[in-house]
Amino acid sequence: MIPTPTTAMVMAAGLGTRMRPLTNDRCKALVELDGKPLIDWTLDKLAQAGVETAVVNVHHFADRLEAHLASRTAPRIVISDEREHLLETGGGLAKAAPLLGDAPIFVANIDSVWLETSGSSELSKLAQAFDPERMDVLLLITPVENTLGFDGPGDFFLGADGQLTRRGDRPTAPYAYTGVQILHPRVLKGLPVEPFSTNLIWNTALQAGRVHGCVMEAFWMHVGDPDARHAAENRLRSRA
Repeated sequence: MIPTPTTAMVMAAGLGTRMRPLTNDRCKALVELDGKPLIDWTLDKLAQAGVETAVVNVHHFADRLEAHLASRTAPRIVISDEREHLLETGGGLAKAAPLLGDAPIFVANIDSVWLETSGSSELSKLAQAFDPERMDVLLLITPVENTLGFDGPGDFFLGADGQLTRRGDRPTAPYAYTGVQILHPRVLKGLPVEPFSTNLIWNTALQAGRVHGCVMEAFWMHVGDPDARHAAENRLRSRA
């Protein structure tokens, strides 16, 4: 177990093609959900969990996103600039590695939204479950039936020891990845600064048995397209 990470990487450089036409004039991170930009849903959760510094990668409508982030005081924002080349998730982490430090970090997508249950923090529970002696990566996962906006067959199986295995060629798997993880920056050493997926980082750690899962209790919403955004807004308003 480690103290709650004080640094996070927020993945905000994507083109947001599935969110069109809402991303015709802005990046996906600035698409509003119930009146608040998606990136602020993520940054607010991180700040509440004790994150002091958030490294945010930018590419699509980067100037507009930076201008928006300039008004935030918590967490402190550090920009990882991908204006010249969009590096995907793994390459974005590799480029940002010098900014992330040597301690475990949160890594969060900006289209992952949930409301805490019973006042408990999913990010704090994730931090409490992370054991750097046994893990390089700890993914926040959720039962596929406890989701909105997720239409896939599931991503992972969870072993009794907490280790994850991929669905592979099986038709379904019981758990979906929520877009939030704790990652130890040692796995980024020596990686090329070029476009590649975080899946490649996971594959190496999975083969070593060092990817574990922590099951989310809250209802998870993947806000990946306009229909999912509309459904998420309806759910948020019905619970207000």
